[in-house]
Amino acid sequence: MKGIVLIAMLLGATGVAAAQQGTVPAAKQHHGAALMPLRLLPARLPRARRPQALGIPEQYGAPQEAFAGFPERSGTANPAPSACQLRLEKVATFRPLPVLAGPGECGGTDAVLLNSVLLADQTAVPLTPPATLRCTMAEAIADWVREDVAPAALKLGSPLRGVDNFDSYECRGRNRVRGATLSEHGRANALDVRGFRLANGETVGLTDVSVDKKWREAIRASACARFSTVLGPGSDGNHEQHIHLDLAERRGNYKTCEWDVREPVRQTQISDPSPAGGGHLEQEIPLPRPRPVANATNDAQARGKKSRAQLR
Repeated sequence: MKGIVLIAMLLGATGVAAAQQGTVPAAKQHHGAALMPLRLLPARLPRARRPQALGIPEQYGAPQEAFAGFPERSGTANPAPSACQLRLEKVATFRPLPVLAGPGECGGTDAVLLNSVLLADQTAVPLTPPATLRCTMAEAIADWVREDVAPAALKLGSPLRGVDNFDSYECRGRNRVRGATLSEHGRANALDVRGFRLANGETVGLTDVSVDKKWREAIRASACARFSTVLGPGSDGNHEQHIHLDLAERRGNYKTCEWDVREPVRQTQISDPSPAGGGHLEQEIPLPRPRPVANATNDAQARGKKSRAQLR
């Protein structure tokens, strides 16, 4: 007990001395007992809140195509070639790509950059520019070019030497309509082709009406047999200058082939029909018979009476 009393007396003396020096407020008396000196703590300031990010309205935000128009940049490719790539290296030259990633459902795995197709004689037929495709789609293009297009090109008098690539992988909706169903281009599962280049320098357009119709019909038949979707002139108004090919998966392996192989529009040339011009009309255009004067007068009078009646 004496020890406890001694400690209490020392603490009280220390508090009084501190109060006299002005460091802490003096101890207050409460019912005759000395209270312990108060300990002053620094005031805590409220933490500043981080500003919240403001949402960007959709009409001002960048479209999703801007984020996935190209393959994802990465330092590592597929660790080992797929079975498809092992088959493809026998019929084409390509470069494996990392996984394609994009917003929503855009992107794909086992993608390649298809540079050229190797013909039976090992001649390389380049795609200009190279096409970014899934390996399965690249393999289908290579087989089509090797087995169908190249032999057909020889019927035009010159070997095949190039494929005009209009579009391959691109994260976008169908027909580039924002908010539309994702195009197979967004899955790296489609290729748009405008034409072929021959060894003699000639370019053969698939929608060019001046190219032999039977030849274009044979190319259409081969494409529709190999691909799930073939769209060209007459399909939807967006494929008048190129042909769309893809391997879209549908129930029952349903296929779509919409490509009108058109002919040149023949316009009838009308020359001067007079003897001096030395020409003639290809087709006579009948002219209306002149109305009798009496009938015209009667009709005018009848219309006048009707007008006066309405004014009444």
